[in-house]
Amino acid sequence: MPGRRKQKRTDRSKLDATPPWETRVRSEPDATTGPYDERDAPEDDVARVDLGALRVPVGDGYDVRLDVNEAQQVISATLAVADGTMQLGVFAAPRNEGIWDEVRAEIAESLNAQRKASAKEVEGPFGVELRGTLPADNGSGTVPVRFIGVDGPRWFLRALVAGPVAADGARAAVLEQALRSVVVVRGAEPLPVREPVPLQLPSDLELPAPE
Repeated sequence: MPGRRKQKRTDRSKLDATPPWETRVRSEPDATTGPYDERDAPEDDVARVDLGALRVPVGDGYDVRLDVNEAQQVISATLAVADGTMQLGVFAAPRNEGIWDEVRAEIAESLNAQRKASAKEVEGPFGVELRGTLPADNGSGTVPVRFIGVDGPRWFLRALVAGPVAADGARAAVLEQALRSVVVVRGAEPLPVREPVPLQLPSDLELPAPE
């Protein structure tokens, strides 16, 4: 399936397999149409903002925003269009096993247990994804959402599409194409499985000091 790599199960399903457990040269990643690992990133003319672990494409049709926590650390990137958003986050994963199946099941269980929320599995352009609804922020009605997951070598990329764009395939095309152009730079740092891979501000950008 596009963007997904088949991986066999191991006994270290809850651990990020890094040296000294395994010191042999890693095999080349399977061919993909994106998102890309840094080792199979295309040599193209797409402009990307460098967030360290993520290289996010920039272009017409959407704005790129950085999401920060109280410590002013970048925790995710959001691509915004007129009728919705797509939030991107990257997480540590085992070397030889994907985690999207497990994560997807947990998200579906959580949403289906909430009032005014729902989730069901469908086959999407990146493989199996979740589509459903979340309660609107204003407390009235619901908001369409899509959860897209891509398993890569030692990383897991999650995209949350929210707003009317999540229910309209034609309008979502610009966000889906942007997702295909994302490059993940996992790095060698050992991290617990599901731990967010740290992002960083672009070298030419500074956040305003908190008030």
